[in-house]
Amino acid sequence: MDDQEPRRRHLLQRIAEELRSLEGRTGCRLSPGVEAALTAVPRHMFVGPGLQPAAYDDTALPIGWRQTISQPSIVALMTELLRPQAGQTVLEVGTGSGYQAAVLSQMVEQVYSIETIPQLAEQASARLKQLGITNVEVRCGDGRLGWPEHAPYDGIIVTAAADKMPSALPPQLKPGARLVLPIGRHPYAQNLWVFDKKEDGAVEGRVILAVAFVPLVEPRDGPESNGA
Repeated sequence: MDDQEPRRRHLLQRIAEELRSLEGRTGCRLSPGVEAALTAVPRHMFVGPGLQPAAYDDTALPIGWRQTISQPSIVALMTELLRPQAGQTVLEVGTGSGYQAAVLSQMVEQVYSIETIPQLAEQASARLKQLGITNVEVRCGDGRLGWPEHAPYDGIIVTAAADKMPSALPPQLKPGARLVLPIGRHPYAQNLWVFDKKEDGAVEGRVILAVAFVPLVEPRDGPESNGA
């Protein structure tokens, strides 16, 4: 047992409780597969040394460039909503620290992840390699355009808020697949949506709950001092 194991167990208990409290709105509880993925991924490795004592709190943390690593219970919820399965290929828009991609990597065959900030893309790629995670490929680019070279995907997850559905993403979904993303024009106040692509190509969406994400835009500022 490493020295973070008790804190990880406590966080998983908190996540399970939080998802149970939201089940009426989300239809989700913490499944064994997502619990195993969260257990396998050391969240403290995805934040700077100054923030590692807070890594197993159920809170978002800054990672520089005005970006954050998402609250663990939101990572768990979005993963549950995506319904990842063994053998699948999924697209993530918004690599950030690489934590969400690492969680997905435990459940699917391949993750393709796009990050708009070059420094974060480089750091996440190096971190994932350091942890021995080989089924995540990270590139720097405009995530609103998706990654058409590897489409169609079994699922798409967007970890930053768009003001509307990026039009390039639904065509990159397989029929029967699902897209999970926050939508809203106000910074840090949006709704989490789930979209299902039908066999005839139609896309149907529904709101899950209110969330707070950084916007899906190109930031103008450099990294701030935040312990990352």
